[in-house]
Amino acid sequence: MGFSDKIESLVDAIERASAKNLEEAEQFRIKYLGSKGVFKDLFNEFKEVSSEEKRQFGQKLNQLKSRAEGRLTEWKSSLGEAEISGPQLDLTRPGMTVEPGAKHPISLIRDEIIEIFHAIGFSVAEGPEIEDDWHNFSALNFPPEHPARDMQDTFFIKDPNGGDDHVLRTHTSSVQVRTMENNEPPIRIIAPGRVFRNEAVSARSHCIFHQIEGLYIDEGVTFADMKQTLEYFAIAFFGKSKIRLRPSYFPFTEPSAEMDVYWGLENELDYRITKGTGWLEVMGCGMVDPAVLTSCGIDPEKYSGFAFGMGLERSAMQRFQIPDIRMIFENDVRFLKQFQSAL
Repeated sequence: MGFSDKIESLVDAIERASAKNLEEAEQFRIKYLGSKGVFKDLFNEFKEVSSEEKRQFGQKLNQLKSRAEGRLTEWKSSLGEAEISGPQLDLTRPGMTVEPGAKHPISLIRDEIIEIFHAIGFSVAEGPEIEDDWHNFSALNFPPEHPARDMQDTFFIKDPNGGDDHVLRTHTSSVQVRTMENNEPPIRIIAPGRVFRNEAVSARSHCIFHQIEGLYIDEGVTFADMKQTLEYFAIAFFGKSKIRLRPSYFPFTEPSAEMDVYWGLENELDYRITKGTGWLEVMGCGMVDPAVLTSCGIDPEKYSGFAFGMGLERSAMQRFQIPDIRMIFENDVRFLKQFQSAL
C-alpha cells in the first residue's frame, strides 16, 4: 500500500472511530497519537517521500493529525461531563449535615474560671504531666516516708535505664513549684491541668481528673487577702457571696483550710448536693508554708503568699447536672452535643 493509500485509509478510520467512555478515548489516543502510534510511523515514512510529493502529503498529514486530536478533545470533554453528572453522583440526594461543634464541659468550666481570675491579674501557667519526685512531692513539703504521701495514691513510672523514677502528677501544685523556681515575686498565677491518681473508677471518682490551682506570692500577703480573693471568686462563679473557711491540713500550706460556699436549701437538689447542710465544699486553700518557699529559692522572711486548688469535674457535674463522672471521659457524641447551647 502506497503512502497516499495509507493516508486515505487513515482518514476513513478516524472519521468512523467512536468512543463510548474515557477508557476507549484513551485507547484511540494511544493507537493514533501515542509515541508508538500510527502517526509516528507515518511521519517516519514521510521522510522518504520525494521532494515533489512532500508539500501535498505534508499538508494532508498535518490536517489529519489535527482532526484526530480534535475528535479526541471532543470525546474527553463530552464524556468527562457525562461521568461527572452520571448516576454515580446523584445530585438529588440530600446533603450531609455538618453540625456545629461544642466545647467540652470541662473546657467550659476551665475557661470561665481562667477568665474570672484573669480579671484580677492572674496569668495561666502550665507544666508537664509526667513529673519527678522533687516537683511533685519533696519541694511541696512531702519528704521521703512522710505519711502525707499516703494521702495520694500515685501512678509511678519506672525508668528502664535505672534512673530516678517519675510519676504522673497527682496535682498541678508541681506547676506552682516550677513557677516559683524560675520567677521572682511577685507571682500571681493559676495552673489548670490534668492530674492522675490511682483510684477506683466509679460514678463519683475517676483515676483521671482536672484541677485548677492558684498561687499568689508577694511582700505582705495575708490570710485576709486570700479570703477576699476567694469571696470574689464565689460571687463571680457561683453567684454566692457567703463562704466559710474550715480548718484543714495540707503539707504545703500553713495554716490550711477548706472553703465552702453557702448554697442554700431551696429544693431537693440543694439537699442532695450539700448533704442537707446547705454548704457546698468547693476547694482547699491556705498560706504557702515557709518551707515550700525556701525549697523554691524564695526568702520566706521577705515574701509570703497563699495557694488554692479545686477540681473541675465536681463543678462541671454541679453546673450541668451530670449524674456520673464517667460520662465526662467517654466522649459520647450524644452527651457532648448537649453543650452546644452552652457556648
